[in-house]
Amino acid sequence: MRRQLNKKQQKLATDGQRLINLSLAVAQSASRLEDLRWQAQLDALVEKNLEHQYQPLFDIVAEQIFHAHPSAYEVLMETVESMASSGTLSFEGKTYQMLLMVAPILAWSRFEISAGDIPQPVVETLHTLWREHLLASDTKVRVLPTLYAVEQLPKDHCQAYSLLRSTAQSLLKEQPNLAQQHMPETVPFLADSRYLLAVVVAPVESALFAWQNIPTPFDCVQAKNDILTRWQAAATPSAMRLLPGCGVELLMPEAFYTACRESDVRIRPISIRSAVFYLTQTFGIDATELDAFVAAFGEEDGTDRIDEYRISFSLKNQSEVIHGLVWPLYQQDDAANAIGNESDNQLGDIPAILAEAGLLDVKKIPAIFPLEYCDDCDAPLFCNRDGELVHAEMPDDAPNPGANHLH
Repeated sequence: MRRQLNKKQQKLATDGQRLINLSLAVAQSASRLEDLRWQAQLDALVEKNLEHQYQPLFDIVAEQIFHAHPSAYEVLMETVESMASSGTLSFEGKTYQMLLMVAPILAWSRFEISAGDIPQPVVETLHTLWREHLLASDTKVRVLPTLYAVEQLPKDHCQAYSLLRSTAQSLLKEQPNLAQQHMPETVPFLADSRYLLAVVVAPVESALFAWQNIPTPFDCVQAKNDILTRWQAAATPSAMRLLPGCGVELLMPEAFYTACRESDVRIRPISIRSAVFYLTQTFGIDATELDAFVAAFGEEDGTDRIDEYRISFSLKNQSEVIHGLVWPLYQQDDAANAIGNESDNQLGDIPAILAEAGLLDVKKIPAIFPLEYCDDCDAPLFCNRDGELVHAEMPDDAPNPGANHLH
C-alpha cells in the first residue's frame, strides 16, 4: 500500500514543484515587468527554504530540471546562489544590504599549502586593505580570521546563507567573530586555491564597491583592473606571510560563488605547470623526457557529456602513470577549448600549456571514460598509455617530493 507523505514531506514536495514552475516562468518571461514579478516570488520561496535549511530540496529540483529545462535550471541556480550569498537585514530600524565575498589566492608549492587560523595582526591589515582598495565609504566589513581551503568552505547554499547572516548580525551588533568549528583536513595538491572570506554590509541603495562611486561615463572594466592591480600590490605581502614557501597570485575579490568559480578556472593552467616543474625537479630530468595523456571523463548517462579531462604523466616510453591531475569543465564550450580541434589546427588549452611547459609528446585518448576513483583513497584514476584506468603512483625509488600524497 502506498504510504502517505507526512506534512513536512508534503510541504517540501509542494515547494519543489513551485520552484520548478517559478524558474520556468522567469526563463520564459517575455518582458522585464513580468520577469521582475516572477523573480520576486522565486526569491521569496528560495530564501524561505534557505532559512529552514532545506538544502535537499534545491538539490532534488536542480537534478530534475537540469536536462529537461536547462534555461530554468540556470535561473534556479543563479537565484539560489544569489539569495545564499546576499540579501537584506534589518537592524535598529534601518535596512542594510549584505554580501558574502571571497578574495581567492592561487598558490603553488612542492610543500604543504597552508590553511587555517589567520593571526589577528594580519586580519587587521586585511580589514584595512579591504576598506582602502575595494569598498565604498559607507560600508562595514568583517574579514573572517580563517584562510580557507576548498574543503573548508560552506558545503552548500544553506551553510553559506547561515554564515552570511550570522556574520552580518554580529558585525552590526559590534560583537566578536563566532568561534570556528572543527575544520576538515585538506588534501595536498601542488597547486590549489585558498580563500579569504569577508562579509560586507551597507545601507540599502548605498554603493558597496569603490568603483561604483566613479562618476559616469567611465570604463568599468578598466576601473576594476586598476583596483585589482592596487589590491594585488597591497595584499600580496599578507598572502605570502600566510602561505610560506608558495608562489601566489591574488584574484579580484568578488561575490562568493563568482569568485570561487573564477579561482577554479584560473588554477587549472597553474596546476599543469606546477606538475611539470615538480616532476622535472623530482627526477632531475628535462620536460621532454615526460609523456602526457589527456582523456575525457563523464557520467555514464548516455549523453556523451564530458565533465572533466584527466591528464596523466609518465616517464618517456614507460607505462606507469607517475602523476595525474584533473581539468574540470565549467562552461559549455570548455570541452572544445580545453582539447582543441586538430582539423581546424586549434591546439586547445591543455595541449598548449603542456607544450609551453616543454613536453613534446602529448597524446589525446579517443574515448570518454566513466568517472572512476580509487576504492581505497578516493583519488581519481587516470588513463595510461594503453588506455587503462590506473592509480597515479610515484616509483618506490623516487626522491621525496616534499609532500606525502599529491593528486
